[in-house]
Amino acid sequence: MSPTEEITPAIFAHLIRLAELELEPQEAEYLRGQLNAQLTAIHDMASIDVDPKTPITSHGVPYPEGARPALREDAAQPSSEAEAILAQAPETEERYLVVPDIPHTDLG
Repeated sequence: MSPTEEITPAIFAHLIRLAELELEPQEAEYLRGQLNAQLTAIHDMASIDVDPKTPITSHGVPYPEGARPALREDAAQPSSEAEAILAQAPETEERYLVVPDIPHTDLG
């Protein structure tokens, strides 16, 4: 998609149909406008000339080595709330949540 392109009503209608969403016309137009605004922002950012030697950071401000927080150990911790949480589910089987089957259809 070039910077001059946008998500047209026809393309958006196709996306809505693929996502199986039901939107009122004013909701659809609002969301389409929001997506086009995001695309404009992405195109604006992509047009900024950045030196390829600039190190990549997750938030734009690199931490000095001494200020970097230590990573915590990734350890499982049982929850005392598990049974109460599972009791809220419409259906469970052997402590797993049962979800409706999604039929596989051709999306083309």
